[in-house]
Amino acid sequence: MKLKIKTYPDFGLLVIRIVLGFSYVIVHGGQKLIAGPTLWNKIGSSVGTLGINFAFTEWGFLAMCAEFFGGLLIMFGLFFRPATVFIIFTMFIAAYSTFAKGASIGTLAYPIELGITILGLFFTGPGKYSLDYHVFGRK
Repeated sequence: MKLKIKTYPDFGLLVIRIVLGFSYVIVHGGQKLIAGPTLWNKIGSSVGTLGINFAFTEWGFLAMCAEFFGGLLIMFGLFFRPATVFIIFTMFIAAYSTFAKGASIGTLAYPIELGITILGLFFTGPGKYSLDYHVFGRK
């Protein structure tokens, strides 16, 4: 006898979107938003590992925006794929700059895991419990 299990992929995507989005809003972007330009400059200096040696505060501000506003957009499933692209880029910079500083694999794993998770969401889409689905008819 086969065990038949009903699956709910769209509900699963909703749960993942809410938890990850909330994490980006509160833990990542929210902390950077509250800290302000001093932290933005420090975080923005990470692009120096790519040879970009100007406007560190602005780069840090963009990272904060990607995480804070991108997290909100992911939670609601609105402009979902553009939001994931900005977060993936931010996680790439975080992982690469961590690697360039010679950090341990444990420290390096976190931005890589988050980036890959968001990359997976980019390919699956937000699901039917999203504003993209209901407002724009996108799946």
